[in-house]
Amino acid sequence: MRNGVIGIVIGIVVGVVVGATVVAPRLAPKIPPPGTRIAVHRNVPQPETIARSKPAPKRGPEQAVRWRMASAFAASLPQLGTLAKRVDKRIWQVSGGGMEIKFHEPGTLVPTLEMFDAVASGAVEAAFSSPAFWSDHAPALQIFAAVPFGPSAGEFLAWMYFGGGKPLLDEIYRRNGIHGILCGLIASEASGWFRKEIRTLDDLRGLKMRFAGLGARVMENLGVKTVPLGGGDIFVALETGAIDAAEYSMPAVDLKLGLHGMTKHYYFPGWHQPATLFDLMINLEKWNALSPAHKAQIETVCGDNIRYGLAEGESLQFDAMKQLSAKGVRLHRWPSKILDALELSWRQVAAEEAAKDREFKRVWQSLSGFRENYSIWKELGYL
Repeated sequence: MRNGVIGIVIGIVVGVVVGATVVAPRLAPKIPPPGTRIAVHRNVPQPETIARSKPAPKRGPEQAVRWRMASAFAASLPQLGTLAKRVDKRIWQVSGGGMEIKFHEPGTLVPTLEMFDAVASGAVEAAFSSPAFWSDHAPALQIFAAVPFGPSAGEFLAWMYFGGGKPLLDEIYRRNGIHGILCGLIASEASGWFRKEIRTLDDLRGLKMRFAGLGARVMENLGVKTVPLGGGDIFVALETGAIDAAEYSMPAVDLKLGLHGMTKHYYFPGWHQPATLFDLMINLEKWNALSPAHKAQIETVCGDNIRYGLAEGESLQFDAMKQLSAKGVRLHRWPSKILDALELSWRQVAAEEAAKDREFKRVWQSLSGFRENYSIWKELGYL
């Protein structure tokens, strides 16, 4: 009995010693030395939790876009048509084939003067033209195309992008179910072909002349009877005597149309269109449905088209003028008295249009105010 009690006591003592010296240190938390940074981890998912979590959704390939684009200009026309055709080509390239805006010649999808309504209704997804075509829908749209005695290319773009012009254009288009993107720009046009030399204002009175836009109103104030004709109809009208004179575009374009074959007096400068903007009209619902990437691709291509069109236009004209001179065309600059009379007539037209249409007045005041401020820079910054 005594030996059993002694064994139990010895066992307890040994257990306490082992527990204190061996087991306890392994169970106790390890305390780092003073100054050591301790990393704290909270809510770390366990491997089995991670395995059961829902994987992030994968973004599928962007849906291809296939649109039709009606054009107001034939692909064969330098600048006017080639800029429209270039949109087709560049969109395809920039998008890697993910977007197609296919060019269609004038009248093949819808009649040219019905393109606005066709885009607005969604019957055609897009159309390349100039805002001046749609004055019947909103007279103010003419100001966004070209302005007689108005801004040159740089000043025009400055007003459109940074002077309030583009928001005003967007407002008009969106009201009609259209999203518009500036998509082309050409510099000054010529101001017309005449059968005889024009020395005085009296020489203008009574002439029948192909003219369009706000410039036509200016000429009418000076006694000219204006006739709206498409580019393809001008030569025949001159040939048959239906008109005595014609204005259409730049020398490179007019040379292509062959207008020198019927008249030999060609006048400059293009007071009625110192710079001309073109745009890509897109059905508003179709535009809103596009991905941000596709929208950016269209805007980028159109922005590049403006750069390309202006540079190309400035480079083409002198060679065209040399060719025209070689064909017997006489190049004239308007006498200052006639230019002064044209400018006075334009101011009257602008005032009349502003009095008739509140929106025209609003846009005209915006442009006029910007030009007044711009003159501070223009008069001192340019030769």
